[in-house]
Amino acid sequence: MNKSELVKAISQKAEVTNATAQAVIEAFTEAVKDSLKKSDKVQLIGFGSFSTVKRAARKGVNPQTKKKISIPAKKVVKFVPGKALKDLVNADSAAKKKKK
Repeated sequence: MNKSELVKAISQKAEVTNATAQAVIEAFTEAVKDSLKKSDKVQLIGFGSFSTVKRAARKGVNPQTKKKISIPAKKVVKFVPGKALKDLVNADSAAKKKKK
């Protein structure tokens, strides 16, 4: 699903216009970005949480030249799905296991 498909789905489920749904999505993503930029955690109960974690500096290899390189430390965004989302995603595989 891309952004325009998400806008359409939200506008239908929330019974609002596409413009309103797009404004809400943009406001949501901006709020999440602002929080993560400040290293705050964004937690949506039942869906999941977004946070930043520090990735240590490490050594790597350029796959084209096989030359060793130094990869600097940086912060990366991490998403951890909530229990309800995990259960929803895994519901099909659990149902298939029961049938066997």
